[in-house]
Formats: sequence, C-alpha cells, structure tokens
Amino acid sequence: MPVFRWGHAWQAIDDLEREVDRLLQGVGLALHGFRIGRNFPAVNLFEFEEEFLLTAELPGTRPDDLELTLASGVLTMKGERPVPEGVADDRYRRRERFRGAWQRSLSLPERIEEEQLTAEFTNGILKVHLPKATEVQPRRIQVIESDD
Repeated sequence: MPVFRWGHAWQAIDDLEREVDRLLQGVGLALHGFRIGRNFPAVNLFEFEEEFLLTAELPGTRPDDLELTLASGVLTMKGERPVPEGVADDRYRRRERFRGAWQRSLSLPERIEEEQLTAEFTNGILKVHLPKATEVQPRRIQVIESDD
C-alpha cells in the first residue's frame, strides 16, 4: 500500500506560476493575488527506523485551534487560522497564506501502531509521531496428507 501520494501533481503548476511571475516582473507587470491556493497546510512525511513522522507548518495557529482524530486508518486534522485583526480585505496586495477553518484527511500506512500515535505542537510546527508496527512474521502451515 502506498504510504502517501499527493503534491507532485501541482509541482508543474507551481513552477509555471513562478516562471510567469518572473517574466511579468521583467516587463513591469504582475498578477499578484491570483494564486491557486489550498485551504489546508502542506505536510511532510519522513520515514525513520522506528516511526514515520508527519509535520505540518501552522504559523499563527494555537494548539487549542487544532483537532486530530483517527478512524479506520485515516488521520484527520482540523484547525483554524485566525483572520488578522485590524486589516481590511481591500488592504491586501498579496495573500498567499490561507486563513479560516481547514480540514485535511490522510490515509495512514497499514503498518502503524494506531494506539501509540502522539502529537506535539511547538512554535507553529505540528509533529505527529506514527510508530511502526512490529513486522508480522510469516507463519508456516503444516500440510498433512488425508485419505480422501
């Protein structure tokens, strides 16, 4: 079962967007504010010997605004990034960081000890520790001869 597969499909669009921005800046034009965004945090997944580690950058989010749930092998992260106070919408010249409520669900690898999951939130970084399950050893099944 694949661990996680996402993000690669948008890389070409991100590259194209950066190149168009670069070209337009060269002629004094810009399309700031027109971005294909996502309303959830990007994540990184690392594999270590004993665990997988999922990280998400959530600057401006408080731990009280986060909710993690696990059901049927799916980790769901919910949160809310508050709207900055004192700044009217018409004052933005560029807005790349999402704000407001978001939710993201990720399928977990089959070989995770779901009961041992832990999460920590420090300086705007969410870290979810996904301990690997001990490998199940194949069991040899003895075949006996029958008289039938």
